Amino acid sequence: MPKGNAKLVGNMLEGKVAIVTGAARGMGKAIATRLSEAGAKLVIADIDYPGAKRAAEELALATGDAVAVSLDVTDEKSVQAMVDMAMEAYGRMDILVNNAGILFRTRFPKITLKEWRAMMDVNLDGVFLCTKAVIPVMMRQKQGRIVNISSSAGRSVSTLGGAHYTASKAGVLGLTRAVAKEMAPHGITCNAICPGLIDTKMARDTTTADEIKGYIDSFPIKRLGTPKEVGDLVVFLASNRAAYITGASIDINGGDLMM
Repeated sequence: MPKGNAKLVGNMLEGKVAIVTGAARGMGKAIATRLSEAGAKLVIADIDYPGAKRAAEELALATGDAVAVSLDVTDEKSVQAMVDMAMEAYGRMDILVNNAGILFRTRFPKITLKEWRAMMDVNLDGVFLCTKAVIPVMMRQKQGRIVNISSSAGRSVSTLGGAHYTASKAGVLGLTRAVAKEMAPHGITCNAICPGLIDTKMARDTTTADEIKGYIDSFPIKRLGTPKEVGDLVVFLASNRAAYITGASIDINGGDLMM
């Protein structure tokens, strides 16, 4: 039986199978943990396979079934291998969380084409490739939930990242809407979550303590968001309670961006 804080999410996802990309650490790991606590079986996918393996072992001990897979979201063969492995392990695929992403703070005049393409490869092409790979399975099952982790940057302009980060996350929102419209007749929903400044290692590594304090002071809710709070929103969108929500982009930013 699920342990820890599982009572907060109950068994909303009992019997479901979920893939979370970029789940070896940080927000991805927190999302995977909350899905597992809600009863889902997890595929922990990350380019850092040792980290993914550790995360899967921790989840398996704490809450239930979890397996690890090495994943490069920019490589179509790697993405397909992930889906094949998930199907071999569990025989079905109910939830995909496109979380893997990178962030560069380079200002626009200094962004190189190489860096621009690297950002798009991971943040946008990776979402496309993973979504495209799971769609045939979900269509056969006549149901599925896809949750894309975009950013408040996709709705406005990035707090930390450069123009290429903003562009990639805006692209995720457009892709989310298009997939939602096309796949709705097949019982598949596709939504995006737009976190603001969340307290993750990536955020801490790309900011100074003074910058973080300044951001917090400017927020209506004067703190950083937590990865667990993002995870709770993912659980809701992945559940039957959100069956009539698709093509949406949902903000979670402490009021930093109100639209």
